[in-house]
Amino acid sequence: MKLIVGLGNPGRDYEKTRHNTGFMTLDEVASRLNTDVNTKKFKALIGNVKVKGETVILMKPQTYMNLSGEAVGECARFYNIPVSDILVLVDDLDLPVGKIRLREKGSSGGQNGLKNIIAHLGTQDFKRIRIGIGKDPLMLTADYVLGKFPKADRALFEAARDKAASAAIEFIDHPFADVMNKYNQKDA
Repeated sequence: MKLIVGLGNPGRDYEKTRHNTGFMTLDEVASRLNTDVNTKKFKALIGNVKVKGETVILMKPQTYMNLSGEAVGECARFYNIPVSDILVLVDDLDLPVGKIRLREKGSSGGQNGLKNIIAHLGTQDFKRIRIGIGKDPLMLTADYVLGKFPKADRALFEAARDKAASAAIEFIDHPFADVMNKYNQKDA
């Protein structure tokens, strides 16, 4: 069983904001797998789908970003999902818009959703796909992440979202090292 988690904040006010990049990417994954993420369970919205014989849970925690670990930890314990089978989709201020980075483990990098997941799983050894949202040194971080992508950045964001969704789907039935090698390509 695999668990793919998109991080974000619930509610209409947060739709399409930079901080909901994980939710938007998970929605793309769900769309490609022809399933919905609308069942309320584990303080989250979840969907279940079979992919090549593998049960996959898609999750959008509804605890708000900073408490995402509550939902992830509860689900992982309930289904006895090993940390090695968890993938988190998350926004990253330190990557430019349009870039993604796959990692097998690592620190939170200051991202509070990841920090809370690490606390609830008791390890930082879970896979993640970081999707770049860039940053604006003239704006407060909270205002920036809760803002929407300007028109000039939308195509770059959508390309990164689509690439991250493809990588997440490949995670289901490919070794993650192979997925990382494919999607962590250096720019020429």
